[in-house]
Amino acid sequence: MKNKILYLFVLTSLLSFSQTEQESYAKVSKLFCSEFNAENYQAIFDLFDSNMKAALPKERTLYFFKNNVAPAGKIEKMEFSELKQTAHIYKTTFEKGVFDILISLNTENEINGFYVKPHIPKNLPVVERNTTKMILPFNEEWTVGWGGITVEDNYHVAHNNQKYAYDLFMTKDGKTFEGNAKKNENYYVFGKQIIAPCDASVVKVIKGVKDNIPGELNPAQVTGNTVILKTENDEFILFAHFKENSIRVMENQIVKQGDILGLCGNSGNSTEPHLHLSLQNVSDMNMATGGKLFFDKIEVNGEIKENYIPIKNEKIKNTDL
Repeated sequence: MKNKILYLFVLTSLLSFSQTEQESYAKVSKLFCSEFNAENYQAIFDLFDSNMKAALPKERTLYFFKNNVAPAGKIEKMEFSELKQTAHIYKTTFEKGVFDILISLNTENEINGFYVKPHIPKNLPVVERNTTKMILPFNEEWTVGWGGITVEDNYHVAHNNQKYAYDLFMTKDGKTFEGNAKKNENYYVFGKQIIAPCDASVVKVIKGVKDNIPGELNPAQVTGNTVILKTENDEFILFAHFKENSIRVMENQIVKQGDILGLCGNSGNSTEPHLHLSLQNVSDMNMATGGKLFFDKIEVNGEIKENYIPIKNEKIKNTDL
């Protein structure tokens, strides 16, 4: 999965705050909420000071709100949460998630600092690694595109909510496809079965996302068609980018190790068919922290490995069960 945290944006320095009455912030936040829900992003741009407008020109502002924030739906509630220096942070409930919005005002009550990022509750559970024994979630030999515990082997490591995640492909002679690179069907992994790596319950299913043309992205639906499993040890496993209309399980269903979840696809924020696989401490990727996903006993480049984290470029498959 391409590196992206939903709706995250930071702009301008927070060095020149002035003391402002909270009433001023209340008025601006109320106006922001109203204009956002009316899809009047131009009006939000007009609230910026000159430095903000220079750093984020109108076209980029409109694109940001339309493509990065609007997919969360309308704002249902903005609640003042805390101060950051003199800036105000609002816990903001959208139709499809909860986010923190920071607003900083200058002496003219113009916005000179702003960000939107996922709201992360305090005291979430910690999952350093899985204790549930796992097999690989496929039956053939696949290749690790990104995997491991270093940024060099795995760019996900730099991003807390995707930390230690895998991007998994199938390759032949070092290539992931044969023929026209713009056709999903030409990718070796496209349509391959994805199976449950352990006994678990299905806690989240996202369906109905179209597969991308390879090379294009769908940032509005980051994980695309998605399945999230919960183990008996309260570990959450996210599977992203399933093929459209291929998911075979439903929420609250109990699955057994080896059951088919769906088929590998190219939906969501994905440039080509692959499986994004990650272990999380909670089900919501926006507020999750990734954990290390070990596999109990697998074949790695022809050798048997136990209690193992596959790394970049290794060819992996399950041993005979």
